Amino acid sequence: MDHRTMVKLSKRMSKALRHEPYRLGLTPDRAGWVPVDDLLAVLRVGRPDLDAVVAGNDKQRFAVERGPDGVDRIRANQGHSIPVELGLPPVEPPARLYHGTGAGVVESIRTGGLHRGGRHHVHLSADVETARRVGARRGGPVVVFTVDAAAMARDGHVFHRSANGVWLTDAVPARYLDPGR
Repeated sequence: MDHRTMVKLSKRMSKALRHEPYRLGLTPDRAGWVPVDDLLAVLRVGRPDLDAVVAGNDKQRFAVERGPDGVDRIRANQGHSIPVELGLPPVEPPARLYHGTGAGVVESIRTGGLHRGGRHHVHLSADVETARRVGARRGGPVVVFTVDAAAMARDGHVFHRSANGVWLTDAVPARYLDPGR
């Protein structure tokens, strides 16, 4: 499968698993898992294509595992706008985390902090380069904020780390952000 086709399928899978499973006839469990065969039928793709996207996705957006019933299942690792309980335990974050974003929202973030919007959590990266790549997804100039995660944790904010290494928290108040660069 060529790169362009893989990206298109990845986006369809994200939409199906993170945002519109019910509209597509999928019924995720509380943790967001759906049977692989159900997703394949809805998307009208074969298992080799799905496996290629799961293995080749640079952000490792998806997890596949054999469920307790012996059926292969899949879910998005984070980023859901539907109710899910990912079962991620609280984890002590590194001292600094990073958030990349487009230049158009910088002033809003500087004054109001980072909010999860329609998702379950704010997404943070462990390194500047990953944050820059995430911030560039919509094109245009990118600004990377440094988050004082150590201070947030000391002040009682809870962090989780998804299976693909994305750091998650409910919000990042502006006082924990550097001015952005």
